[in-house]
Amino acid sequence: MTDANQAARKALHWADSWADAIIRERGDLDAYTCSAGITPSGTVHIGNFREIISVDLVVRALRDRGKNARFLYSWDDYDVFRKVPANMPEQEMLTAHLRFPITLVPDPFGRDESYARHHEADVEAVLPKVGITPEYRYQAECYRAGRYAEGMRTALRNRDRIRDCLNRFRDDAHKISAQEDYWPVAAFCAKCNRDATEIDSYDGDYGVAYHCTACGHAETADLRTAKGLKLGWRVDWPMRWRYERTVFEPAGKDHHSKGGSFDTARLVSKEVFGWDAPVSFRYDFIGIKGAPGKMSSSKGDVITLGDVLRVYQPEVVRYLFAGTRPNTEFAISFDLDVLKTYEDYDRTERIAWGAEKAKSDEAFRKERRIYELSQVEDMPAEMPYQAPFRHLCNILQINSGDIGATLASLPGVKPEQEARLRARCECAWRWVTECAPDEFAFSLRADGSKAALSEAEVQALRRIRADIAPQLDALGEKALSEALYAVAHGLALEPKALFQAVYQALIGRNQGPRLASFMKIIGRERLERILSAY
Repeated sequence: MTDANQAARKALHWADSWADAIIRERGDLDAYTCSAGITPSGTVHIGNFREIISVDLVVRALRDRGKNARFLYSWDDYDVFRKVPANMPEQEMLTAHLRFPITLVPDPFGRDESYARHHEADVEAVLPKVGITPEYRYQAECYRAGRYAEGMRTALRNRDRIRDCLNRFRDDAHKISAQEDYWPVAAFCAKCNRDATEIDSYDGDYGVAYHCTACGHAETADLRTAKGLKLGWRVDWPMRWRYERTVFEPAGKDHHSKGGSFDTARLVSKEVFGWDAPVSFRYDFIGIKGAPGKMSSSKGDVITLGDVLRVYQPEVVRYLFAGTRPNTEFAISFDLDVLKTYEDYDRTERIAWGAEKAKSDEAFRKERRIYELSQVEDMPAEMPYQAPFRHLCNILQINSGDIGATLASLPGVKPEQEARLRARCECAWRWVTECAPDEFAFSLRADGSKAALSEAEVQALRRIRADIAPQLDALGEKALSEALYAVAHGLALEPKALFQAVYQALIGRNQGPRLASFMKIIGRERLERILSAY
């Protein structure tokens, strides 16, 4: 990459700006660890995906600068199982495992070795579809293997300093008093697995004594070998920054609130673990507009990345995030706005390939960079075939969802363009059948049924079949429209009444896609067959 390209990317895309900030603040490193993570306490929804793709975009920008960037994704599966989500089966069984570490809660679906693993596996299976392949870190495994023993010992030896860090952002009513025992570690009981424990003492080295208030078990656990000890969140987070040498990690606006967990972790990281907090930014929440009624109903009101990919191509999903600054709230739509999202992506694609002229060179570079970051892998060898999403929806409905017939009706599709175009067709058909407003969806009459029409309207249909249908292929859309108006005038029909009659005959509705183009898509043979009922 040339210096000029680097400067342009720095100015025109937020991921490049953050990549430059990381290099500027942390210097030239052998490797740049960029992190994200979540507690798999339930279905991982599309809002959680924003952190994942934000890190992926910055990692790509670092790699574009020739840096060795590592994307580390942590599953915080050693957190406490605090609440049973309403959308989970086996509610009674899950309730019996409240206060367990999530990794020890059974999978209510019976598919995976644990509740945590079930949700992890779902995400790990879908992320490669959008070009994201992090290095996964499982915190239960790390803690239970003793990898954080030194970090826990450091925290215990500095608990007064940690208390001070926590208190700096608290008012007097919420400070931890000097007389109150403060322990940065907590314990899951070795006998009953619950976190109903209290720390009794620390021997200054590796020994931590605790007792369980639920079952009465008591022991002195060794940080190096015990399976149930872990740090609290505001200490665990900075400890892992140091352990993994993290230089970049974004966080939601709740963590980035003034005096929130990031502010606290920043102090603990520097003053206790000797590590500068990573470069970070706040990302905002994701809303859902026009949530589908038929799709993933078992998940209740939770929309996952997999759900979004049923309607949006992977490149378009990436585009939604690459084209929006992370601190900007936006909604992912499943209603008619889906059409506009595809139109926006297609316009960016045309500009990126030079098929449409941008307003300026700067606008071209910006759109080109957004398009690059929207691709699942590298830039395609040539511009993909563009079939407008709305147009595909119409063709698919005319063909009753037959993708093969739909592709065959599109002129000039190259073999290397077919896979991506087929994926768009699949998304279009799912949107039509699962999400689209009722007034958008239609199906051609194929059973010989007839609409209830006036005699004048029937005469108009007969004239269309006799005079217009035979020359349908030869007529352009403008000429076809003029011919339809001529039929209406010849029979003293209002053009609107004629159009409604044609729509009723074809799809049983008073309106539909633009009639001239719609008739040409249907084709002469099918048009004549449907109108022959009159």
